[in-house]
Amino acid sequence: MNAGNERVDPAAGRVNVADERLRRWRLVLGGGAADGTGCGLDGVDARMDAALAAVYDRGGRDDGTPGGREGGLGASAPRVARWLGDIRAYFPSTVVQVMQKDAIERLNLTRLLLEPEMLEAVEPDVHLVGTLLALNKVMPDQARESARTLVRKVVTELERRLAQKTRAAVSGALDRSARTHRPKRVADIDWDRTIRANLKNYLPEKNTVVPSRLVGYARRQRSVQREVVLCIDQSGSMAASVVYSSVFGAVLASMRALKTSLVVFDTAVVDLTDRLHDPVELLFGTQLGGGTDINRAIAYGQGLITRPANSIFILISDLYEGGVREEMLRRVAAMTQAGVQVIVLLALSDEGAPFYDHENAAALAAMGVPAFACTPDAFPDLMAAAIERRDITQWAERHTTL
Repeated sequence: MNAGNERVDPAAGRVNVADERLRRWRLVLGGGAADGTGCGLDGVDARMDAALAAVYDRGGRDDGTPGGREGGLGASAPRVARWLGDIRAYFPSTVVQVMQKDAIERLNLTRLLLEPEMLEAVEPDVHLVGTLLALNKVMPDQARESARTLVRKVVTELERRLAQKTRAAVSGALDRSARTHRPKRVADIDWDRTIRANLKNYLPEKNTVVPSRLVGYARRQRSVQREVVLCIDQSGSMAASVVYSSVFGAVLASMRALKTSLVVFDTAVVDLTDRLHDPVELLFGTQLGGGTDINRAIAYGQGLITRPANSIFILISDLYEGGVREEMLRRVAAMTQAGVQVIVLLALSDEGAPFYDHENAAALAAMGVPAFACTPDAFPDLMAAAIERRDITQWAERHTTL
């Protein structure tokens, strides 16, 4: 809660801890006879309480006092706009985002999000973008422009946060994977690794190491070194994953050493590779919701791979298969046997793994393809591990919860 409203004892000139504790409990419990605090609220505290009550109360009037109706914001756009302004004034942005998400889910405010003035008042975040994408096909043209502005703001912030780290991790992994034992120039020799590799050849009398083999950097290749296929489930539960995947897809596509493809799927498959230059356009090419045919999506993605031994296939899905399960597993097995590095992410988001099909996850793990949730901050290192062909199961055990 807002720490700026603490009670101060005028005589002592300090916070009255007991009163402050009661105040905080009163704001948490929501008032009424059942809260047991006996603490009244006024001024800013009363307005904060009313803003909370609108979403979380199940009894109370607009002024925060006990009454006979459930909390809510009604269907009035002006009232929702005032509420959005209040919560932005009284709470930090992280709390505002949670309250907006809860209001949309608990009070069914999705229709009001189609109005431009609502979109201009909300605090943009990944979850709100997911909600807007789900409404994409029914959104009026006027609201669509406001929604596009909001989505671009979120995407720009995500790129600022994630792009540099991703490029650095991937570029470093590509360089490390291009070691050679026959460097063509002295400048290409990795002296640290060369000395370590030849310590057995140390001559004490000469106080030197005689290298029997060199370790160096291969010439930086201008051609494509890895093919990356992102295959993204766009069912409703995967909204945040779709947003993050689109941003990462755009970053990877900007690197010339990678050939990046991105497809989204429900019961149909849509190839959005041609939109990777603009993640906002890419996101508006998705359609959240609907069924799931993972087998069909994997079949399409498999067809994009031309160099299996140098390819990384990333399936992002909760694994609830509406298609042919046995065929899906056979396709994954065929890719791994051909040398493709197959990774299954149950989610690419900050929230961890959602509900997912444990049976399919176990079947994939049995063939050496672990299924786990990954946070956006860990994804660059995951890509580096895949490029270097490290054991992804071990990586997941260290960095995530399987």
